[in-house]
Amino acid sequence: MSERPLIVHVIHHLHIGGMENGLVNLINRIPRDRYRHCVVCAEDFSDFRDRIQPRDVSVIAMHKSKLTRVQLYRRLLSLFRQLAPSIVHTRNLSGLDALLPAWRAGVPVRIHGEHGWDVDDLEGRQLRPWILRRLHSPLVDRYVAVSKHIENYMTRSLHISPSRITQIYNGADIERFAPSRGKPWGIMPETFYGEDKVVIGTVGRLQPVKDQHNLLQSFALLLRENANFRDILRLTVVGNGPQRDALVAQSAQEGISDVTWFAGARADVARFYHCFDVFALPSLNEGISNTLLEAMASGLPIVATAVGGNVELVDENVNGRLVRASDPHALKSALRSYASDAALRRAHGDASRLRVVTHFSVDSMVSAYVDLYDTMRRARVTNLARTKGGSAG
Repeated sequence: MSERPLIVHVIHHLHIGGMENGLVNLINRIPRDRYRHCVVCAEDFSDFRDRIQPRDVSVIAMHKSKLTRVQLYRRLLSLFRQLAPSIVHTRNLSGLDALLPAWRAGVPVRIHGEHGWDVDDLEGRQLRPWILRRLHSPLVDRYVAVSKHIENYMTRSLHISPSRITQIYNGADIERFAPSRGKPWGIMPETFYGEDKVVIGTVGRLQPVKDQHNLLQSFALLLRENANFRDILRLTVVGNGPQRDALVAQSAQEGISDVTWFAGARADVARFYHCFDVFALPSLNEGISNTLLEAMASGLPIVATAVGGNVELVDENVNGRLVRASDPHALKSALRSYASDAALRRAHGDASRLRVVTHFSVDSMVSAYVDLYDTMRRARVTNLARTKGGSAG
C-alpha cells in the first residue's frame, strides 16, 4: 500500500464548515487503494478532524499567524520534501502560500481550488487578493472551480485560460441526507411540533457573509404582516459563529424570541433537515453551498438569495425561489408563498430531491476529483517522458 500516491490537501482551518466537510467527504470516499491523503492546515484544526475515517491520514497545523512569511515558507518546503507528495491540492486564498514551497520541493502536480467568498471581498475585486491570485497563477497546473460563477470569475477577472480550469460541483450524500416521513421528536422545542406548525430552517456558520440578520428581519416582517402566522410559523437557526450574540439580540428586539430557536453547532444536522418544512439561505454570496445541497437532498423547498452558485442549484419555481440579497421584503414574500401551501412545499421538495440525485450527488463529485487527479498525474508522467526523450535525442 505504500506505493499509493500521496495527495496533500492545504486549507486554512479544519473545523465545521462547508468546504471542510466537502474535503472530509472526498477523503473518506476516494477508494483507499488509489490515493493516500494528508491535510495541512495553515492555522489549526478542531475535533472535526475525527470525521476523517482512514486512520493513516495525518492532519498537520502550521499556526501561520504565529510565523513570519519566511518561517511559514521554510516549514512548508521542509514538509513537502519530507512527504514527497504526488499532488498538492490547495484551496482558497490561504492555500496560495503553499504553492511556491510545493514547486520548490518538486511536487509534480499542483492543483488550486476556489470555493467561495469572504464578506470583505464578495466579488473578488479587492486589489491585494487579486494580485496574490495572479502572482501565484504560474505555479498552478490546474484550477478547480466549484461553480460556473467562480469559473467565470477566474477567466474574466483573473485571466486564466479555460483550458486550465476544471469545474466540479460539490455533492451531497444522498443516503445520509434523504427525505423523512415525519419530524423526529425531541430535537426542537416542544412548541415547534404540531400538524399545523411550519418550520423555516437554516444551517450555516453564523458569520456576516451568511447574513442571517436578513432572515430574522424577514421572518419578523412576515409575522407582523399576518397575525395568524405567529401560531403557525417557527424559525430554527442551526450553527455557531461570531454573529451568534448579535443574532440572539436581534431576535429579542424584533419580538420573535418565542418562535425562534438558535440550536448551535450540531453534529446531527441530517435530523434537523427532517424537522424543517422550508430551507432558507440568505447569504450575500456563495460558491456552492453544501447545506443547500443537503437540504435539497432531504426533500426541502428552497428560498435562497440569487447569488453565486445558488442560481445553479435552485431552479426557480421548480424546487424553490430565488430572491435579491439583502432584501428582507423579497425574502419575506418568498417565505410567505410556502407558509400556507403544503402542496407547493411537497412539490418543490420532491423536485429538490430529484435534482440532487440526478446532478449533485457526492459520488459524482468524488468521481470527478479522482478523474482529475488521475488525469493530471498521467499528463505529468507523459510530459516527463517527452522531456527525457527530447534530451536524449
